[in-house]
Amino acid sequence: MTRSRRITPSQAVSALRRIPATLTMVGLILLVGVASRGLWMPFEDADLFETVAYGLPNLSDGRWWTPVTGTFFIGQPWVYAITIASFWGMGYLEFRRGSRVALAYFWVGQLFAVLATALTLLLLSQVPWAWAQTQAQSLDVGASGGTMACIAAAVGLFRAPWRVRGWLVLLGFVFVMMLFWGAVDDLEHLLAVLLILVTDRSLRVRRTTVREQRLIAVIAVIALTAAEIITILLPTDGPFGPTEPVSGGVVDVAIDVAVVLLIVRGLRRGRRWSWVLAIILGALNVLGGVLVLTLIMLTSAAELESVIYGETELSLASAFLWLLVLIYLIVVRRAFRAKRSSKLGIQPAPTLADLLRTLRAHGGGTLSWMTTWEGNSYAGTTGGIVAYQRRGGVALALADPIGPAETRAAAVEEFIHTAENAGLVPCFFSADDATRAAVPDTWRSLVVADDTIVDLPGLSFTGKRWNSVRTSLNKAGREEMTFRLTHLKSEPWGVQQQLRAISEAWVGDKDLPEMRFTLGTLDEAEAHEVRLALAVAPNGDVDGFLSWLPIYGEGGVVRGWTLDLMRRREGGFGPVMEYLIGSSATQFSEEGCEIMSLSGAPLAHDYPPDAGMIAALSDRLAEALEPVYGFGSLHRFKQKFHPRYETMYLLFRDESDLAAIGGALTRAFLPDATLRQFAGAGLELVRGPRD
Repeated sequence: MTRSRRITPSQAVSALRRIPATLTMVGLILLVGVASRGLWMPFEDADLFETVAYGLPNLSDGRWWTPVTGTFFIGQPWVYAITIASFWGMGYLEFRRGSRVALAYFWVGQLFAVLATALTLLLLSQVPWAWAQTQAQSLDVGASGGTMACIAAAVGLFRAPWRVRGWLVLLGFVFVMMLFWGAVDDLEHLLAVLLILVTDRSLRVRRTTVREQRLIAVIAVIALTAAEIITILLPTDGPFGPTEPVSGGVVDVAIDVAVVLLIVRGLRRGRRWSWVLAIILGALNVLGGVLVLTLIMLTSAAELESVIYGETELSLASAFLWLLVLIYLIVVRRAFRAKRSSKLGIQPAPTLADLLRTLRAHGGGTLSWMTTWEGNSYAGTTGGIVAYQRRGGVALALADPIGPAETRAAAVEEFIHTAENAGLVPCFFSADDATRAAVPDTWRSLVVADDTIVDLPGLSFTGKRWNSVRTSLNKAGREEMTFRLTHLKSEPWGVQQQLRAISEAWVGDKDLPEMRFTLGTLDEAEAHEVRLALAVAPNGDVDGFLSWLPIYGEGGVVRGWTLDLMRRREGGFGPVMEYLIGSSATQFSEEGCEIMSLSGAPLAHDYPPDAGMIAALSDRLAEALEPVYGFGSLHRFKQKFHPRYETMYLLFRDESDLAAIGGALTRAFLPDATLRQFAGAGLELVRGPRD
């Protein structure tokens, strides 16, 4: 099952061939670095620097060539590593859109950054602003204006929601660098990014979901708080003036950090109280900045700093950033209405009886009966009913919505909407292709299993490919085994006790308890609708048993059965499982059923060769869990019945939700497991398969 998916040398060479312009630019910069000795000596100290460097002084002197020549030089040797790394944006852009587009973005961004910076400093230096007058006399070299433009354009190619997140990180970086350090290259970076922001218009915050609006707020307050901490510890020299490390404002920053730590989780889940505290915190910072600015205008920064304990420059810069965050929080205020006890779906919520009526009326899939099990809650929608479990901030929907097929999309949409408004992470586990098509286009899907379907009409165990099943049936006949389809509650007390003893012996052999969620126990098998297949030895011992869950079609007709429990007695009839499944299939076929599902074996999907990282991760996880649960061997066993496969998916918003979903699934499958049992299972994984 394991397949190698490492990038081969030929694939790497093929990828490099698609970015010739990027490699050429990097090569030219390195070549110029060798020729100018800038790779090992500071080029800023060389005599050639003033001739090739760009900036307002050289442009004023008529050195029109400097925006081009200065691109290929680097001021300090250590900056080469950063410059070369920053070409990733151009490489990505070229790989996706071609060399001409990448070169256009680079050179337009580079020339615009240089010329717009010179013009901006020319205008600002006309007023008595020390920072502007100082930077207007500065010269610079490097390709960072072009590379930042390419990075911005590359971020615009990201798929949602990473595009918005990438833009926020990039804008946060250039604004913080500009406000707190504000060198001429920082202004170039800011203008290059703003150029792409305006021209590409790939940042559309208003179109983001409620969940994304909350995430943006969290990122903004965390990034701003981190910037405040950094600027307290490091010297700055931005447009508002220079500061010294730990020169004041420590108490203010400590208060901000404490409040942010208190509210960040609530903001992520859309709690109103967290939003109110964030508004208050932002307003206090903005008012503090306004007060400082007013007092500076009435007195001076030096006089004010002699009275207050703090740097006026940091207060003004922080107030400006908090103003931006405050405006955003007000604009997206509707995203913060979630309550801790928020109900999902139409109220009052459907009951189990409502679910059963809907399931029998409209039918369901092979896992639909599992939605009736204890532990599930029900969200009513105009398109049906969604069964889910609420675990660790995740609304974990089980299988597919129950209801008419034509309203599936409406049910999925409403469930997602109500879950997000409640501050929960919505996802669907073991969903089919129809549900996958109903989720938003930006959602991701991950194959979690292959449902193994045996078509029953005309089934007969003849021919060479059925040898193993036929041999098991014949052997059972010779040993006078008895097959019986029954109900658990219909069996005598002695038989029920045998079944429980077999099940308890199976569980006792595991380091973890019986799994739940999509795997039932004898408690779930007690339902009258569930059937049990028994293999009884001549002496009356039950050597093995299966439980079958009904698959409903429209009008309450049972059109098939899904395999749930598989248990055998130690030392009993050898091929008891083949015998039980084969005998069950024969009887179901005689009853007129359409299908028999052997259920899905998790982490046992056969991925196509180009599946990439997801397939590699699934393979490794399957290998690790094989000693504990044997998913791979179960999958191979089911292949004896030559089923067809229907893919089952985990549907989720994006990769950032996977950590929370993983924790929720762990608790859904193992709700009663203790830390000690998890530790024991971990040791089993380390030991590997038993002989």
